[in-house]
Amino acid sequence: MTLTTQNIFEPFTFTSGLTLKNRVLMAPMTTSSSDPNGDVTEDELTYYKRRAESGLGAVITACAHVEPLGVGFSDPLGADSDERIGSLTRLAASIQEGGAKAILQLYHAGRMSNEELLKGEQPVAPSAVPAPRPNAAIPREMTEEEIEATIAAFGEATRRAIEAGFDGIEIHGANTYLIQQFFSPHSNVRTDKWGGDVTARMAFPLAVIRSIQEAVAEHADKPFVVGYRISPEEREEPGITMDDTLEFLNAIADQGIDYIHASVGRFFGGSIREEDNRSRVEMIQQHIGNRVPVIGVGGLQTLKQVKEALEITPLVSLGHALIMDPDWLAKVKQSRDEEIFQAIHLSKKEQLDIPENLWNMVTNAPGWFRVEE
Repeated sequence: MTLTTQNIFEPFTFTSGLTLKNRVLMAPMTTSSSDPNGDVTEDELTYYKRRAESGLGAVITACAHVEPLGVGFSDPLGADSDERIGSLTRLAASIQEGGAKAILQLYHAGRMSNEELLKGEQPVAPSAVPAPRPNAAIPREMTEEEIEATIAAFGEATRRAIEAGFDGIEIHGANTYLIQQFFSPHSNVRTDKWGGDVTARMAFPLAVIRSIQEAVAEHADKPFVVGYRISPEEREEPGITMDDTLEFLNAIADQGIDYIHASVGRFFGGSIREEDNRSRVEMIQQHIGNRVPVIGVGGLQTLKQVKEALEITPLVSLGHALIMDPDWLAKVKQSRDEEIFQAIHLSKKEQLDIPENLWNMVTNAPGWFRVEE
């Protein structure tokens, strides 16, 4: 059945009991705009609150590192210490005051970091295999003790999110960061219990899920969502295949996760590994959607695209669209969707409430459509 605009605004309730007021979320996007110690800045609070006020069902924050060695960006958001709880409390409150549910994304960069970001420390990873990109650092293979400590760190970061008042967390198991590195045959060549065949390579991410769920069971006194973001394929050879991911999704579903968030460049796009034009998001929905709600994402910008996506997945998240126009959903609700900005309007900088570092990224990076007026 084709969804009408009004159907976008139907509530959705997760297994945990948390209810969103509609089907549209803000996707997690790096801002590189926090204080050097990992605390959220006033500019970030304004940025998130402004977008929450447009009527979104939930806002998923930029990824927050769970350990100091997990930093993967400059000026990153932190969840690695109890000293960050005050910052996280302000972040959750700013989103909730805007009327949306607040979900904190948790991650560890693993080999996607470098010594400069880590203040002279060598990045860590499942194995001492560098990322397939220019000038990639050679990581240090994690010890058994470090692996267990990192698993525990995800649980501790979840506790902090609960104490800070968030409505949930999203496990960042995508975009080539540490959790995905453990699942990938390219970055994980271990021969102990943390590596091996496709089933063995699930051990670390599943342990992270359990650590987080134990923290929720112990500390949450209200519905608290636990989601999982996944990249379905890797370009590398060997690398994660769609068959690997479908098998992995079965194991994740067995853990009682609240949602799967597909991380792809284009919602309707095909494989990045092979000649297969089937939408990866649609394949995930067909495979696991009857067990776990799927959030679809990837280049959704117009109302038409969002309605078409919601014919496939029950929820969608918007990324670039909400940077370009923080009032995207409000304009849709007011039947003003023809007024939605389809580009970064350089003359409207002050109206968009984008932190300076993020503004510099989106106005200088390739792939963004910019107009002067």
